[in-house]
Amino acid sequence: MSKYYDIVVEEVIGWFDSFVAMLPNFVLAVLAVILFAILGKLARRMFSKVLVKALNNPVLSNLLSRILYIIIVSIGGFVALNILDLEKTVTSLLAGAGIVGLALGFAFQDIAMNFIAGFLMAVKRPFKVGQVVHCNGISGVIKYIGVRTTQITSFQGQEILVPNKILFQNPLTNDSENIYKRIDLEVGVSYSEDLERVREITLEAVKDIPNIYKEREISLAYGEFGASSINFTVMIWVEFKSQLDFLKSRSEAIIAIKKAYDKTGITIPFPIRTLDFGEKESTALRAALHPED
Repeated sequence: MSKYYDIVVEEVIGWFDSFVAMLPNFVLAVLAVILFAILGKLARRMFSKVLVKALNNPVLSNLLSRILYIIIVSIGGFVALNILDLEKTVTSLLAGAGIVGLALGFAFQDIAMNFIAGFLMAVKRPFKVGQVVHCNGISGVIKYIGVRTTQITSFQGQEILVPNKILFQNPLTNDSENIYKRIDLEVGVSYSEDLERVREITLEAVKDIPNIYKEREISLAYGEFGASSINFTVMIWVEFKSQLDFLKSRSEAIIAIKKAYDKTGITIPFPIRTLDFGEKESTALRAALHPED
């Protein structure tokens, strides 16, 4: 027992001597990590301010400054390991980081794609906060643009978190980029109506709807002979202030046309369906309707 006791004591004394010998380097390593962390925070703040002024893009500025902070702190960690004479550990960490990074890339490729899409969108800036967008069946106002997701407030007041890759990979319509937007209103009138008279009354009815852009002419084009009506499209340009104002302008146009048609006796026909029965079906139907015959 005394032999094993002496071995344990010698090992503990050796560890203590090594700790005392490494203590100055350990303190220097800790100080190096703290110093690089402070430098990283200062550099991040300064770099973010410079980028915001230069790029006028808060999302991209925040992303780049965060990457700079991670790089500086990582350098501080490697410096600390070198101070502790752990060069082999540094090499192993770099090799391990490469393998782990490759594995994580396959495991979390969707997350990585969202980050890359967020970075590219921050550079290209296809939309801004407060703008109205439509993409992949999602419509609403941009509320927040993040690195991985974008928050959209729908027209019904719902908050939607959309992965950035969906907004980047799919066709996207930005309604707020254009000041003016066209209302295409589908209308149908009876076959008995005078089409030139219908056109004149329709154009007169919608000329003063809210937000109308008077610099562009209102257009009306007949499109088809429908099943129960002659159909046409009224094309009206309005100022696009918001999605709600656009819908109000469309609504007022419908009301104005209906009032004008009621006043002038123009008919908007109900859909008509003609039922064709065969000989046997016709005989059975007559027998059911007129059993006394």
